[in-house]
Amino acid sequence: MNTENKDLTAQSSEIADIGANPPSFTLPPEAKRLPAWRLWVPLLLQIGLIAAVPATAVYTFITGKTVVLQTAPVDPYGLLRGYYQVLSYDISDRTNLEKLPGWKDLPAEKTPCPPGVACPQNTHNPKPQTSFYVILEAPKAATNPGRPQAWKPVRVSLKNPANLPANQIAIKGKYNSWRMEYGLETYYMPEDEREKVNQEISEAQRNQRQSFLVEVKVDKTGHAVPVSLWVRDRNYRF
Repeated sequence: MNTENKDLTAQSSEIADIGANPPSFTLPPEAKRLPAWRLWVPLLLQIGLIAAVPATAVYTFITGKTVVLQTAPVDPYGLLRGYYQVLSYDISDRTNLEKLPGWKDLPAEKTPCPPGVACPQNTHNPKPQTSFYVILEAPKAATNPGRPQAWKPVRVSLKNPANLPANQIAIKGKYNSWRMEYGLETYYMPEDEREKVNQEISEAQRNQRQSFLVEVKVDKTGHAVPVSLWVRDRNYRF
């Protein structure tokens, strides 16, 4: 019994010594002196990625060509709810593009035809997330000096075409399985103008469904940024 008690006492003493004086671990000197670039490089990369989006928009705004797009009819009462507005365009509707030259050059998605169903033979369904370019042509003559005219889509291209005439420009889009998107679908309007613009669109569309246009800048890569909204003869800057 005495021997067991002595062993237990000795073990308890050792545990107490370890608790009072925990072992110290010393990192090697090279681990303490991490190079400064290991901290700054990831930080600079993150800052660069954040700044890249507005930098691209500024470049497009400065160097891009002014193009006017015809908007698709919308519900004016749902247009400017909240802090943003959502628009679509004539070139957002695939039925308007599939009539143009170059549409069938886009990579197609093979859709099986169910047994017993007569599927259309001429339907060309592009693969989702396919990028493409729509070549727009400027109007030949202005019919309304107080309001610009929309540019007309003339063909579709899988690649950005080179050496276009001065009256044409290629805008880059992407097919998202049900419509074509160009990065021009969402806009933020100042709160003090939101109700005014909403009322203007509502009044204009009573007489003409396609009564407003969007002015954008398109650069040589096909990237576009919004500039202003035309409602009849009135212009609202974004």
